[in-house]
Amino acid sequence: MNPAIASDSVAPLSPPLTLWDKLGGRALSVAIILHMLVIALGAFWIFQIIQQPEPPREPIHWGESGGGPRGADVARHEKALRKLIPTTQTRRVVTKKEFASYVLPEQSDRIGPMSPLVAPGGIGSPSPGSGQGPGHGLGFGPGHDPGSLKGQHFFAALPITWQKRCAKGDRLGRIHDNGGTLACEDAVDKGLRWLKANQNPDGSWSGQSSVAMTGLALLAYFGHCETPASEEFGESCLSGITYLVNIGVKNNGRIADNFTANHWPYEHAIATYALAEAMVFCKEIRQPVPYLDEVATQAGQFILDHQHESGGWAYAYAKTGGHADVSVAGWQLQALKACSHTGGKFQGMNSAVSKGLKYLATCQNGNGGFGYAGPTSGVADYFSLTGVGMLCNQMWGKGGGSEVRHAAKYVTANTRFDYNGANCDLYGHYYESQAMMQRGGNDWNQYNALFRDQLLNNQDADGSWKVPGGGQKIRAAVPSYTSDKTYRTCLCTLMLEVYYRFLSTGAAGHGDS
Repeated sequence: MNPAIASDSVAPLSPPLTLWDKLGGRALSVAIILHMLVIALGAFWIFQIIQQPEPPREPIHWGESGGGPRGADVARHEKALRKLIPTTQTRRVVTKKEFASYVLPEQSDRIGPMSPLVAPGGIGSPSPGSGQGPGHGLGFGPGHDPGSLKGQHFFAALPITWQKRCAKGDRLGRIHDNGGTLACEDAVDKGLRWLKANQNPDGSWSGQSSVAMTGLALLAYFGHCETPASEEFGESCLSGITYLVNIGVKNNGRIADNFTANHWPYEHAIATYALAEAMVFCKEIRQPVPYLDEVATQAGQFILDHQHESGGWAYAYAKTGGHADVSVAGWQLQALKACSHTGGKFQGMNSAVSKGLKYLATCQNGNGGFGYAGPTSGVADYFSLTGVGMLCNQMWGKGGGSEVRHAAKYVTANTRFDYNGANCDLYGHYYESQAMMQRGGNDWNQYNALFRDQLLNNQDADGSWKVPGGGQKIRAAVPSYTSDKTYRTCLCTLMLEVYYRFLSTGAAGHGDS
């Protein structure tokens, strides 16, 4: 055999095994290393992720930042809204006479996330311009940027017709576009401050018909988008809501000062209207008010369950017999519209509204005016409840119907407003101002010229409005009890909020307040 070949065929000797190898040390080393990596990753996850401090919240954008009036408005609202957050801490709410039957959350320094709001159709309201040109001193001249509000706002979940209430720049734009002046916004601010300064310790307003007056005051707050989160009016607003909810809790959803008085359906409906709007706003700002949702829903269902056989609503909520009229029905239909925005479940809403509008139609005169309890009743040379019939139809999507068209012609031809004379029916004009605003066009322009300066020129320095009529008998089918300063201040404030409280629908009348 060739020695060289023999040498190549011999396998090399393996190195001798160590004791570590004999014990399986190599596999053990791999296992130890893997376990150490797992432990290290677990420690990192625990200490760096679970215990990581919550990052600062993103700033809330209102569509404009920086200096100027709108920038200041942004900062004010952001500061106010950071003051509230749902919390488990509670305090007992005390009324004048007794403890309330529930508790409210304490205020904190933060608030939960809000819904973003983008202007309808992707186009924002004008931003303040140079103040020159056709802006008439409101700062909305030809140089404005119509897309300046493309950023996010609060209150996106609100009905679209409510959204223009909720930023000062939007309100000023609406005032300018609809024939108002800066004095209109100033008057509203003064009126709201008077209401705040004259609220009772238990959260109510006035000393008579306090439930109705509290409801009207809250509607005036909401009309300006003042909520429990508002810096200036938040505590006052929450106290008013508390007062009404407390009454509703104690009476299974019924809300009034005196349930033996025939007129308590007025109070119940006005309070329901206010609480339904409160429910929508409080959901949007993530501020729970105990029992608010339950009371608002119960109150709305009570209205539905106690409709009069005529299709209207009657004193004492009689379902048969009794006295039904357009004035009572108007408040019920307004309240139900607000309830429809809450997301609550209501039985019989559509049928009740349909019957209610049919009832109103039976009370319309051939000349277009709406009578008090029929087509000819309650006439004091003017059908002063015509605005009721118009507004309720507009609210429920019937603004383009013949009833509203004929009523608008009647109002345009016949309405009068002299604050210091007989033609000073604030109750009738509360309705007419909203109805004619939603009507839009020449109907609104004529009405706006009639009422605007009359209100502005008769506000007292303290923000309230003086007694109307100048001692003369008021021209109205339904007496307007305007001797109550709270009542007339609420009505006048709501009338001046009409520029932005609801959108103008024009002649087509597809409004949804």
